[in-house]
Amino acid sequence: MSWKVEEVMTTDVVHVLADTPFKECVDMVGLHRIGALPVVDGSGRLLGILSESDLLRKEEVKGGNAEPRGSARTAGEAMTRTVVTVAPGTAVAQAARLMHRSSVRHLPVTDGGGRLIGIVARGDLLKVFLRSDESIRREIDEELLPRTFGIARGALEIEVRQGVVHISGEIEQRGQARLVLEFVQRVEGVVAVESGLNHRKDDTGERQVQAVR
Repeated sequence: MSWKVEEVMTTDVVHVLADTPFKECVDMVGLHRIGALPVVDGSGRLLGILSESDLLRKEEVKGGNAEPRGSARTAGEAMTRTVVTVAPGTAVAQAARLMHRSSVRHLPVTDGGGRLIGIVARGDLLKVFLRSDESIRREIDEELLPRTFGIARGALEIEVRQGVVHISGEIEQRGQARLVLEFVQRVEGVVAVESGLNHRKDDTGERQVQAVR
């Protein structure tokens, strides 16, 4: 079961209005130890985001940079208006890919009306790896295998240590064994998968026992 952004996002979001003074924004970033401030209107609709990079543009101007936003006096004047956002139901893996592709450190989370309801940082997306080994083992044995492959609980031996899954036992078809390994790797919190699976039949239907790696 894929974790969603809503399960790892920060809901008590430190934000500012467009007319919040520049210096106050800098104070808030330092006080709350955050890297970005979403900028919203009076109804909570996201207007932009003010990152540490945006704030530093004012200092760059002193070095001769002609950046227009370097003269900003308010959050609205200094913010980045084109913001990469996600919906609360977005899969954590998808959000991580989006964050990487867009080269951003924060993703504001908005509802269908564009209102700010949360924010995720890179560290939030790593929370999936804080799952307990037992939680991972139960999901594989009690949910993934029975629902996806029709494999009864306890039919395969599953051991999880520090997020590394060792799965062993015998499966009828070679192709299914490979799929099991692929799907186990996709389980949230899994660091790696070590296979001890055997299959009775290969792709041609010949009967044999062979380890799948």
